Amino acid sequence: MLRRGLAAALFLALAWPALVAAPGTAAAAPAVMLAKVYRPGVPLHAYWVSEKYDGLRAFWDGRQLLTRGGETIAAPAWFTAQWPTEPLDGELWVGRGRFEEALSTVRRQTPDDEAWRRVRYMVFDMPAHPGTFTERIAAYHAQVRRIGQPWVQAVPQDRVASHDELMARLDRVVREGGEGLMLHRSDAPHRALRSDDLLKVKTHEDAEAQVIGYVPGAGRHAGRLGALLVRTPEGLRFKLGTGLSDAQRDDPPAIGSWVTYRFRGLHESGLPRFASFMRVRPDAPSR
Repeated sequence: MLRRGLAAALFLALAWPALVAAPGTAAAAPAVMLAKVYRPGVPLHAYWVSEKYDGLRAFWDGRQLLTRGGETIAAPAWFTAQWPTEPLDGELWVGRGRFEEALSTVRRQTPDDEAWRRVRYMVFDMPAHPGTFTERIAAYHAQVRRIGQPWVQAVPQDRVASHDELMARLDRVVREGGEGLMLHRSDAPHRALRSDDLLKVKTHEDAEAQVIGYVPGAGRHAGRLGALLVRTPEGLRFKLGTGLSDAQRDDPPAIGSWVTYRFRGLHESGLPRFASFMRVRPDAPSR
């Protein structure tokens, strides 16, 4: 039954691509800062450094939690009780290497109290604060203290003196199961765009693309998914087959969903080199 359903989906995806390629309608996304990728030569004395948490970006708009794509997160009432009316930006995080658990918990429309008690809201910014990031660090730490709930935590920020020190810290975080690091420019105001004010530091590059079709498998994968046909926010299309588990090939990510992939640089065409599927993203990325 599963493979007959997949075969039908593959037929539709290949026979009528116009029907499956249209992106879904998304709610208005919150105004959040978006990161560029760190490269050597960045003046590190101008930045604060923190861990990049492997969770789900969550924006508190003063009334509710929203995904980066603007979807409402069905958190339990107790989780956000007595939170401030000022916006907060942070990550819903269960722990290092436990992204799938965080994803499963946050995506449920009926919240599971027991699962949510393992979630922490890691606050790393106050978007409406008019000051520099250095001033916003003090502000969000003070706000977290006022909230006074153990599952709401302020992300620590500190400094590094050199590229070598940054790489040593990155290696240590990754060895301990972390995802990477973030750099916030200390004198930057909050600006809802992708800029050098916010940089991500990882051992590999990653990006997101939308699933627009399926490519049938061959050989060992005959009768199930061979690769995802995906489209980047810039409109580039390519196949993504490496990294998919057998379970994901039998029950692939839905048409219209967004996935994260890792890669090693770009071809001259702009397409990623050695792209490999990482995971499904529950929220649509902002441009």
